[in-house]
Amino acid sequence: MAITVLVESDIFQFMPFAGAAIFIGAPITSMQATGTMTVMGKKVCLEGDESKVQLPISYIAAPYVIPGMGTLKIKKLASSQIASKTVNGKKILLKTDMFDSEFQVSAPAQQPTPGGPVPDSTPSYNGKGQFIRTNIKFAAS
Repeated sequence: MAITVLVESDIFQFMPFAGAAIFIGAPITSMQATGTMTVMGKKVCLEGDESKVQLPISYIAAPYVIPGMGTLKIKKLASSQIASKTVNGKKILLKTDMFDSEFQVSAPAQQPTPGGPVPDSTPSYNGKGQFIRTNIKFAAS
């Protein structure tokens, strides 16, 4: 059976929105891998590598049209994204379903009003994301 493993420099693509939050710019960042095993010269991504993914990005959330800032993170991987096979005691990450993401607001977007801007009171937004990678296949038994 061929499975698609994630390797260093594969890309995390967060959906361009999380709930009411709409991101300004491309919500994409690359993967850093800690595995010692390699596939075609690239380190394999292991469980825990996803927790290091953080993407600072601007956002708006109607009616808060003055952009704010925050950080996109992976909240939780789908169970199908974690292999049963291990490297150095950690499970290998796979490209399968979408993962859950979280956007944590650091500087709230604001709503313009005659009395001055009103900040967004939502501290975080939840969304989805997916892995984008090259078509490397790895045969597992």
